[in-house]
Amino acid sequence: MASGRAIHHLLRRNFQSQSTAPPVLSSLVTKQDQEGAGSSGMKSLRALALLGAGVSGFLGFTTIASADEAEHGLECPNYPWPHKGILSSYDHASIRRGHQVYQQVCASCHSMSLISYRDLVGVAYTEEETKAMAAEIEVVDGPNDEGEMFTRPGKLSDRFQQPYANEQAARFANGGAYPPDLSLITKARHNGQNYVFSLLTGYRDPPAGVSVTFLPL
Repeated sequence: MASGRAIHHLLRRNFQSQSTAPPVLSSLVTKQDQEGAGSSGMKSLRALALLGAGVSGFLGFTTIASADEAEHGLECPNYPWPHKGILSSYDHASIRRGHQVYQQVCASCHSMSLISYRDLVGVAYTEEETKAMAAEIEVVDGPNDEGEMFTRPGKLSDRFQQPYANEQAARFANGGAYPPDLSLITKARHNGQNYVFSLLTGYRDPPAGVSVTFLPL
């Protein structure tokens, strides 16, 4: 009981001292309280703004994804690629076959202007094989000491040759269509490698009476 009275008396003294504080001190304390309340209010507003921005960004991403799906139509299948896992690697024999297909079929129309011969070393061919492959082409280089351009055999640092001299020549040879560059085609198309693989292997003869409209790659 005595301890309770002592605590009550101490609290009462503290309350009286605060109530009888000088006006300047009281106004200062009141101002600090107001500033604290204002800062907490600003923090709350900032938190709400960040939350609103996050929700808006998420909704915008969903809208873009929906529009992308609508543009590309049905979703293509997801294939079990051997390099899909974290600890998986590329099938080098498959890459070699793909490069051969590109050389024999695709290179007549499509360029791969961002790929150099050295990119094939250790991936699809040995260094000796790649050097021999690059030496089969002729590259315009120069100027020499006399200020003239010259041709030389290709080397590892050279990029794949382009099938056309410029875009106008490419369009003229393809009825106005411009064959896209295939260097980053899996990154430039929806669903990447699944889309490209489905496109290349999905050609079928249309049913009788059905007219098919072909879209560019």
